[in-house]
Order: sequence, then C-alpha cells, then structure tokens
Amino acid sequence: MKSVAASLLAVCLFGVTSAHADEANFLHSLQGKFAGKGTVRLRTNLPVMNVSCTFTSNTTANSLSLDGTCRAMLIMTRQIRADLKTDGTTYTGVYIGSRTGPAGLKGSRAGNAINLDIHWAKIVNGDRDAELTVEKIGADDMRLTVTDMDPQTHKIVVTSRIDLKRT
Repeated sequence: MKSVAASLLAVCLFGVTSAHADEANFLHSLQGKFAGKGTVRLRTNLPVMNVSCTFTSNTTANSLSLDGTCRAMLIMTRQIRADLKTDGTTYTGVYIGSRTGPAGLKGSRAGNAINLDIHWAKIVNGDRDAELTVEKIGADDMRLTVTDMDPQTHKIVVTSRIDLKRT
C-alpha cells in the first residue's frame, strides 16, 4: 500500500512539475523588447486610432511583466503595464494604463495565448468587464487584444489590437 501511495504522490508531483516547466518555457519565450503598431478605440462606439507601441517584457518561471508606451497622433502617449503571476494553471495580476485606474486580471493559458478577464476599476462601456489576450505568434511576434461588449448592440468589439515584433 505504501508503494501505491508513493507512486501516486510521484505522479502528482511530476504532473505539477511538468505543468510548471511548460509555463516557465512559455513565459521565457515572451522575454525581450518588442515594438509594433495597432489600433485602439477608447469606447466601443468611437472610431479607432492608430498607435505605435514599444514594450519590454520581463519574465520569470512564474511571472510576466509587460511595460510599455503607446503613442497616437503624435500628441497622446499612454504608459501601459501588465503584471501577471501564474501558479501553473491560473494567471492573476494587474493592468495599469486605463484612465479608470488599475484593473484586475485573471485567466489561463490555452496553447500560445493567455486569455484574461479584465475587471476595470470603474464602469467602461456599460460594465466593469472586458477580455485581454496576450498571444505569442511565431518565435518573435506577440499580439495584445482587448475585447469588450458594446452596451448598445451587445456585440463583442475589439477595443485594441497591437501587433508587436521582437526588436
């Protein structure tokens, strides 16, 4: 009976270690400096603005920190930061850059994308909820996408999409 219990414990520990190693490898692949362009709309019913962004991505075995700046129309600049931690299955963290204040992040990874629920500090587009996807595209590309539901049409709208390339 002891050997069965020990075997089960070993299988459980190996599974946790393997999952942790997978996350560590994935996070490490996002390390570096990135630059790119995209679009942002401040509200679901407003037109998009073109933006240029630069980000520095720092990672550990269980965390990801994206620190960047986006510029629109040569006159608007916004500092953006997302700090995430993972326990191997769930990602949690904070997004800073919204005019409403720090927002909570919570989600998980599926394949090459970390899918996060955003909980804004104040009401945005009729509620406090949106979604952020941090997606690795190829070896040197990353896409950041925020979607939100339009309160008038109840359709999901891309409020920002920024395509980044490692520099």
